[in-house]
Amino acid sequence: MALYTIADLHLPLGIDKPMDIFGAAWSGYVERLADNWQSKIKPGDTVVMPGDFSWATYLEQSYKDFEFLNKLNGRKILLKGNHDYWWTTLNKLRTFISDGGFSDIDFLHNNSYKYENIAICGTRGWLNPSWESFSDDDRKIFEREVQRLELSIKTAGECDEIIVFTHYPPLSVQREPNAFTEMMKKYGVKKCFYGHLHGPAHKSAVEGVADGIEYRLVAADYLTFEPWLITE
Repeated sequence: MALYTIADLHLPLGIDKPMDIFGAAWSGYVERLADNWQSKIKPGDTVVMPGDFSWATYLEQSYKDFEFLNKLNGRKILLKGNHDYWWTTLNKLRTFISDGGFSDIDFLHNNSYKYENIAICGTRGWLNPSWESFSDDDRKIFEREVQRLELSIKTAGECDEIIVFTHYPPLSVQREPNAFTEMMKKYGVKKCFYGHLHGPAHKSAVEGVADGIEYRLVAADYLTFEPWLITE
């Protein structure tokens, strides 16, 4: 068994929103993603997907995207992104996948999962407090996301390692600490994987170790639509 991650699939199967308008890197990406996924991921593997899974606006519109994902190998754990407008309550999401027979899919939201003795934790995150446009409303959302991260970590129980997944980058290019990074330090987190950044924004990615935590961007176009191996 192995643990992988990939974010920002932006699947358009339920609605007509092709991604190739965002550049040649997205041309035929659904087929390339499926080929890369099936060549690497085995049925017993786990794949964590930190946000922006589907372009659907409503949950019922996402059915074909979930159907596509469920047919791929492995257990899939989805985290909310800023474009996942279809996301609703955890109970409704689990009823949806149960009714659809999507048995290999679940959701990371105020909870955690285990891969062997590694805790899989996380939350969506929000804009970075260092931004000039960061408002009082942004501050409230950011602080709520910090609380959700702690809630997720606290559900993990005993484990050898905690890995955090977020949609928004938790660290600015200047690598200034904030409440989010301090929360990870508080609980001894050593690895954090995130998405959200595409195309020219890749240059803003923070990768490598910063203040004892290793960060890595795993947006699908950054990974050329090939899931990233964390451990096996």
